[in-house]
Amino acid sequence: MAETRKLFPVGRRTEAPANGIASEELMNRVYQRQRHIYDLTRKCFLLGRDTLIARLDPPAGGSVLEIGCGTGRNLIAAARAYPDAELFGLDVSTAMLSTARVNIRRAGLEGRVRLALDDAARFEPSALFGRARFDRAFFSYSLSMIPPWREAIARGLDAVDADSGRLLIVDFGEQRGLPVWFKRMLFAWLAKFHVTPRPELEQTLATLAAERGGRLVVRSLYRDYAHFAEIAR
Repeated sequence: MAETRKLFPVGRRTEAPANGIASEELMNRVYQRQRHIYDLTRKCFLLGRDTLIARLDPPAGGSVLEIGCGTGRNLIAAARAYPDAELFGLDVSTAMLSTARVNIRRAGLEGRVRLALDDAARFEPSALFGRARFDRAFFSYSLSMIPPWREAIARGLDAVDADSGRLLIVDFGEQRGLPVWFKRMLFAWLAKFHVTPRPELEQTLATLAAERGGRLVVRSLYRDYAHFAEIAR
C-alpha cells in the first residue's frame, strides 16, 4: 500500500464541467476499456509525438515532465531516447495511470519513471515529486482533452526552469491544408471522446511567452493536421 501511495499521490479534482462530471470520473469513463487498446489504435493519428520527443533534448541528468501522460507511451519512449534523464508523469485518470504503471514496469523503467495523480491545471510539482522545476515539460495530445487548457499551459510553463527550461506541445491543428470533409469527419469523431482542438492555441502561447519572457516557436505538421509548439525560457 505504501508503494501505491508513493506512485499515485492523491491529487486535487478539477472543477466539474458543464455536465457535472468531474474530470477524473469523466476520463475514467472514457478510457476504462479503451486504455487497453489505446496505443495500438492511436499510433496512426496522434502524429508528431516522436517529433516532440526528439526535440526534448534534456541536459545530461536532466528532468522531463509529461502533463497528461496517459498510458505512459511517451514517457517510455523519452526514457529510452535519453537514458540519463529522470522522467515524471501526471494524469487525472486513475485508469490510465494503472495502465501506465503496468507498461512502465514491463519496459523495466520503474526506477526511472515516477507517476502521480493530479489535475493538469492545478498540480503542485513539489507536493507530487519533491521538486519545484523541471528541465523540460510537455503536453502530447492532452490539451485538447483538458477543459481549463489555458490554465494547464500556464501551470506547465511555471513548472520548467526559469533560466533554461522548455515547454513543448503537440496537438491537433486546424486541418487548413486538408479537405473540409476530412476536418468535419475528424472533429466529429474526436468529439465522441471529449476531444476539442484548440484554435486559439498559438495566440495563447504567444501571450504567455511575451508575459514570461520566453521565446515561442510554432510549426504546422502534416498540412496542419497537428501543431508543434515550444516555449524556451
